Order: sequence, then structure tokens, then C-alpha cells
Amino acid sequence: MSAQSNVAPIIIKRKKVVGGDGHHGGAWKVAYADFVTAMMAFFLLMWLLNATTEKQRKGIADYFSPTIPINRVSGGGNGAFGGDSVFTEESLARNGTGASSSNPTEQNKASGLDGDDKAETEMLQEVEARLLGRTGESNVAPEIMKHIITRVTDEGLVIEVFDLEGAPLFDGPGAEPTELLTDIAAMLVRVTRMVTNPIAVEGHVAARPVVLSNNPVWETSAARANVFRALMDAKGLKRGRVTRVTGHADREPSLRNPMAARNNRLEIILLRTKI
Repeated sequence: MSAQSNVAPIIIKRKKVVGGDGHHGGAWKVAYADFVTAMMAFFLLMWLLNATTEKQRKGIADYFSPTIPINRVSGGGNGAFGGDSVFTEESLARNGTGASSSNPTEQNKASGLDGDDKAETEMLQEVEARLLGRTGESNVAPEIMKHIITRVTDEGLVIEVFDLEGAPLFDGPGAEPTELLTDIAAMLVRVTRMVTNPIAVEGHVAARPVVLSNNPVWETSAARANVFRALMDAKGLKRGRVTRVTGHADREPSLRNPMAARNNRLEIILLRTKI
């Protein structure tokens, strides 16, 4: 008996094995996918802001805006919501009187978008559709259409005619028109006969690759605009319709590269008769 009592007791430990935590579901995958999508959109936005000019960004914004502005005169600027950007200090919000002060002067009163404005907008859009061949009635050659884009703005219908690589509007750096530009002038005279709106012609040129002591960009842009006016007159444009000829030099490039051929362009604007 005494010998058996000196033996250490045997202790048996039973370990309880518990199964895995089980399946938690795929909610985290959905959240992660949303996060990755948001980051991709953010970096795309940052890239666009860095890779485009102010005018290109405005063009992108206009693409997502309706053709007819939501409120032409209810805001300070000419954008769809009444301003070029949130940083535009010159744009004053309109109040209920239709102007930027409680007692507006006659010249500062806002006219609003009445029936005449809507009818004129529709007419300008019809000219645009005819020019671009949307109605099936345009006889504009494809090689000419490659040089033209249009947009309807608060100022009127803007018809932009621009250089392409290997197909310039003018011979050399001066203001000697090519046969292509002569054909474009004749075509625009035919199309614009649909309306009687006054016309403005604006010239733009690309920047020069070197710094010149006497940079001729101002003279060239103005001369090109005036040459195009003369071409339209020679093709039968009604006398007196051109009310403004302007040269903008290289101050408003269309592309980020200021020396790109695309920046050599003319803007022909069918002005609204009531703004």
C-alpha cells in the first residue's frame, strides 16, 4: 500500500478542438473595390487637371452641359450655371431684378431667355445642323469638315476653322490664304444665308518657337481675320454683316502645346441679335 501511494497521479488533459471562425462573407471585397474605383477616379481627375489648359477644361465641362444654357443671365458668367469657375471674381450673382444690383441701370438689366431668344437659339442650331450635315442636306466636302467644329454659346454660333498637320489654311507664316480656305469661305457664305445675324471674325495663331524681338503674332492674327472677311465678301456675303474683326495673337491656344498647328485658327461667330 505504501509503495503505491508514492506513485505520482496521472493527469489526463483533454483539449477541446474548436472549428475555424467560419466564413465572414464578401462585404470587404465590395468595400475594397469601391475604394480602388474612387482612387482611380481621383488620379484620373488629377491627371486631367494637369494635362489640359483652362480652355480645354471649359470645353470638357461644356460637353456635359446642355446645348441651351440652363440660365443664360441668372448668374455672373457665361457657363451653364452662371460662371466660368468658382474663382471668377468679376462674375456677380444676379438677383430677382435680373441684374447685379437692386436698382440696375437700363444697360445692366438682364433680358432673360424669352421666346425670341429661344427662337434664335433654335435657328442657330439649325444652321449648325445644316453645316455639320446632321439633316442630310449638307454638301460640305469631308476634307473641309475635318477643319471645322462648332458650338452654340451665349454670344452666338461659333464656327471654328483650324489648321491640320499638312493642311494649313494659309501659305507660310503670313496671311496668304490657301485654296482650302477659299473653299471654306464660299461654303460658309452659302450656309450663313439661312440667317441674317451679324458676324464677327476672330484670328488666332500658334506661338513662335523662338523669342523674337519683334514678334508679329498680333499683326498676323488680325491680318488673317481680315483676309477671311475679305474672302467672304468676295464670295457674296451681304455687305455690312461683318461687325467685328479681331486678332488674338497666341494668347488663347486650343491645345496645351502653344506651337501646335491646331492653334492656328479662325473663329466665325454668328452673333445673337439680342443678348
